[in-house]
Amino acid sequence: VTDGLRAGTLKLLYVAPERFNNERFLENLRRANISLFAVDEAHCISEWGHNFRPDYLKLAQFARDLEVPRILALTATATPAVAQSICDGFEIPAQASVNTGFYRPNLKMCLTPAKSERRRDLLLSRLQKRAPGATIVYVTLQKTAEQLASYLEENGLEARAYHAGLEAENRNEIQNWWMESDARIVVATIAFGMGIDKSDVRYVYHYNLPKGLESYSQEIGRAGRDGKTSIVELLACPDDVPTLENFVYGDTPTRESLHALVEYLLDQGQEFAVNAYEISQRFDVRQLVLKTTLTYLELTGVLKQGTPFYAAYEIRPLPNLPAMYSAFSEKAALFLRDLMGTAKVGRTWYKIDPEVAVEKLNAKREHVVRAMEMLEEKKVAEVRAADARSRYHRLHETEDLELIVDDLVNRFSRREKSEISRITDVLQLVENDGCQTNALVGYFGEIRDEPCGHCSYCATGKVAKLPPQKELPPLASSIDSEAVAELRAEHPNALGHPRQLARFLCGISSPAQSKARIGKNPLFGKLEEYRFGDVLKWCKKLVLMGELG
Repeated sequence: VTDGLRAGTLKLLYVAPERFNNERFLENLRRANISLFAVDEAHCISEWGHNFRPDYLKLAQFARDLEVPRILALTATATPAVAQSICDGFEIPAQASVNTGFYRPNLKMCLTPAKSERRRDLLLSRLQKRAPGATIVYVTLQKTAEQLASYLEENGLEARAYHAGLEAENRNEIQNWWMESDARIVVATIAFGMGIDKSDVRYVYHYNLPKGLESYSQEIGRAGRDGKTSIVELLACPDDVPTLENFVYGDTPTRESLHALVEYLLDQGQEFAVNAYEISQRFDVRQLVLKTTLTYLELTGVLKQGTPFYAAYEIRPLPNLPAMYSAFSEKAALFLRDLMGTAKVGRTWYKIDPEVAVEKLNAKREHVVRAMEMLEEKKVAEVRAADARSRYHRLHETEDLELIVDDLVNRFSRREKSEISRITDVLQLVENDGCQTNALVGYFGEIRDEPCGHCSYCATGKVAKLPPQKELPPLASSIDSEAVAELRAEHPNALGHPRQLARFLCGISSPAQSKARIGKNPLFGKLEEYRFGDVLKWCKKLVLMGELG
């Protein structure tokens, strides 16, 4: 692929947005003649979209830096506000924005209120009584995927579980197993579906509530792409709400962690570089939350990101150093010998720090990076880039730390409210007094006058009524406080702060938890059915009692 890119013979290149953080990849792109820059899932550029990914904001800047003459931004789930964000980000004029519509006349949309204790049997009944067809059953949690798939198999159905917790090889095998049949069932988290090219999906069931109408629309959109009638059904249970809310609240950083993070960044000087993994571990924030924070600091003019780079390269000569040198001219081989002389030598790998090499050899960094590329081009060495870092430039000498932190807190708070409101939107769609299909497409800005005739409301003429959330026993009686206190004492870095403890008990992982290897502890997710705010309140009380005691 790299050879074709350099030679100009490559016509199409598909890459993940994160690939643009690769220093060598960017260098290769700069030498290529790019005629079209197409971005799929372009809604991810919007800060207010349902799946904001900071790396997408960088795509717009990369496209400008590469001076690409044409940009095509594609999405199937943009509200009018998000569509405007896409146009603004990629500098697309309003007259160049095309909306082909969201209405799918071949999708029979069923929104069925269901109590949690009846939901499993209700799904089984649906699957047993319907005509055979390729089926996706969406769930929220990995363990639900495993449990539900086992239950369906025990009842004579061909079903497999698919989620991000499985090994890549296993996921591929399950996907291929499902793709090659027109009647199998995959029980999956949202990790399944992206890039799936199967036109004859006849059924999509949501066993759990989706996290918003954007997610719902995207997931049911995988049914009936061949134009034939297909059924999409949501088994709507309000008992799912706390779990969805907990993921939102759990990803909101505390003011204390934001304060510590920003203070650390501003102490790094005018020019600095950070390793996202190291910072994530240091402040116990997920990498996506960290990336979002850094992006917010860019949007508000505090920082400006430079070109990402690798702080280390690992080289394994094929088959040995003399053979590697012999593939180059005398001048190039001499530079390589000097370069390898700066390396730390392992058993089979040589580790080079480009900054050390630049200083010792009085060379330019791009020459060092180019040498790595040439080793790969000539296939005389295996080269691994390591320790990815992002450069940042602090735009002002003096900054009001408290004002910056206040702004970040407000941004995360607004985003939190936006995510919570998306969950409410799903519940309101179920109880909509009118055509539910029209309500769904109306959310995305498409106005239809005629009822669809094939949603639950149109079929019955009745407004659905969701069951009340089930009553849970008092929180304090559902958890062993002494066991929690003991575990917290054993892992103060991972569970010391009340919010860290609340995340753990609600089943929300964190970098510090992963480092402490406590994800399989029986207390993990013990209170996942309770609202995060209630769990946090209990944790604060527990921590206070421990400190007083």
